Amino acid sequence: MLTVELIRRGARYCAERRAVLFEDKALTFAAVDELSNRFAHVLARNGIGRGGRLAILANNSLYSVPVDFGCVKAGAARTPLNARLSMDEHEHMLRETGARVVIYDSELAERAEALAARVPGLTMLGLGSTRCGRDLLVEAASAPASDPRTPAEPDDVILTIFTSGTTGRLKAAEHTQASYAAVSNNTSINLPDIQPDDVMLHAASLFHASGCFVLPYWIRGAATAVLARFEPSEFLQAIAKYRATSIHVVPTMLAILLAHPEIESADMSSIRSIVYGASPMPLPVIKRAIELWGPRFIQYYGQTEAPLFIARLDQQDHAGPERRLLACGRPSIDCEIRLIDDKGNDVPAGEQGEIALRAPFAMKGYFSAPDLNAAMFVEGGWLRTRDVGRFDEDGYLYLVDRTSDMIITGGYNVYPREVEDALLAHPSVFECAVVGAPHEKWVESVTAFVVLRPGKTVSEAELIEFTRERLATYKVPKAVRFIEQIPMSAVGKVLRRALRDPLWKDASS
Repeated sequence: MLTVELIRRGARYCAERRAVLFEDKALTFAAVDELSNRFAHVLARNGIGRGGRLAILANNSLYSVPVDFGCVKAGAARTPLNARLSMDEHEHMLRETGARVVIYDSELAERAEALAARVPGLTMLGLGSTRCGRDLLVEAASAPASDPRTPAEPDDVILTIFTSGTTGRLKAAEHTQASYAAVSNNTSINLPDIQPDDVMLHAASLFHASGCFVLPYWIRGAATAVLARFEPSEFLQAIAKYRATSIHVVPTMLAILLAHPEIESADMSSIRSIVYGASPMPLPVIKRAIELWGPRFIQYYGQTEAPLFIARLDQQDHAGPERRLLACGRPSIDCEIRLIDDKGNDVPAGEQGEIALRAPFAMKGYFSAPDLNAAMFVEGGWLRTRDVGRFDEDGYLYLVDRTSDMIITGGYNVYPREVEDALLAHPSVFECAVVGAPHEKWVESVTAFVVLRPGKTVSEAELIEFTRERLATYKVPKAVRFIEQIPMSAVGKVLRRALRDPLWKDASS
C-alpha cells in the first residue's frame, strides 16, 4: 500500500465528515483533499514533483494536514524544520538535502527571510504571508482542484526528517510511500479501535511524531483537532471544546498538566485514551496521572528511524503491577525485536543487549550516508537502535541504557558534544562535559561541568546566555557547575558517568 493511496481512500470514503479542526474553523475530508491537490499543483509549478525536495517551516495550523498531503501527492520529499532549532541547523538541513522550496507560516516569516538570505536560490512560499516570497494560499486558489495523479512507487521517498541519531550530528532518516503507509498501519493496530466520531487533540508538532496519528484517524473517518502550540490552560479547554476522545502528549507535557491548578476540575469525560511517548516517563508522573484519570494510557516506544510503535504498553498494563510502568511494553505485532551484541549476534536469553528491529515501518536509511547505513543495518534487514534493553520473563521490553550519551529533555534529543562545542567557544572555558540531570518537568535537564582557564572568570548566567546565542533553546544548559578537573579514563576519554551518576543517585527510577 502507498501513503498517497491511503490519503485518497480516506477522502473518498468520508468526504463530508469533518477532518481537521483548528480554533473555530473546520475542514471536511473533501476540502482537505481538494486543498492538498491544489498545493501539489503549486509545487509542480515551482519544479517540485516526484523526487523533488522541499522544507516546511511552520507551526501547527489549519493547513498542516493539507500541506503534508499535498507534498505526498506531488511525490516530493518534505523536510520539517523544527522551529526550535537554530539558524545554523536550519541552514545545514536545507543545504544537506538540496531543498529548493520552503513553505513557511507568518509566525516564522522572520526566520524564513533570514534563511532566504543565507541560502541563495530558495523559492519561498508563505502560508498567508508574502514577507519573503509568494503566498501559497493565493497561488493555490488558482491551481487545479483535481488530483495530479503523480506516478508513485513504494520506494519513493516522501519524508526526510532530521535526527541527531547516534553520533550527535544532524542526519536525516528517510521514509517512503510504502514505509510511511506501514507507519499508519502500525499506529492503527496499536491504538484502541478508532471510530468515525473520534477526535484526537494535538498540541505537539504535526510535522513530527504527533503527525503519525493523522493518517490512521483519517482513514477511519475520525477528526484531527490541532492547537498551534502547547499551553496547559488552552489544552485543557480544547479537550472539552472539541470533545476529544484521545490526546497525544510527551511526558513533559503530562507533568505540566498535572501541576496545573485547573487539572482537578478539567472536563476529561470525553477522553478514552491518552497516548504518550518520545522520552522515558517518570514513575511519579504516570502514577499520579493514573490516580487522577485511571488507566486510560498507552505508551509507545519508537524512534524517528522506526515510528511509531516498536513496543507498546497498553491500557491493561497501566492497570497492572507498578513495575510494569517502567517497561516499554511488548513488541508491536508488526515488529520483530532482537537483542544483539556489538558484533550483531543475539545475546543469551535473559541478558541485556542492543535493541535491533525489523519492521515494514522502518526507515529506508539515512539520506546520503552510506557508511552510517552500513553500520546501522545488520544482515537480514535488522536496524540497530543504539538503545540497550532487556526482556523480562513475560516478554516485556525494558530500556537499560543508551549506547550514546544522548540526553532526552522534554521529548527532544540533545547530544553533549554539540553543547560542549558551544561552551568551548567562550574564551574563559578550558574544558567541559555535559550530562543529563534528573528534572521533574523535563525528565532530564542539560547540565554542564566547566573547568575555567587559569586567571579567567565567568558567571553561570553569562555562560548560559553565551550558549543561547548558538543553540536551540532546549539545548541550552539549565545549570553550569564549575569544577577543578574533568574526570578522564586512562586513555583520555571523558568519564561522563562519574559526573552524571551522583546527580541521579537519589532520584526516582
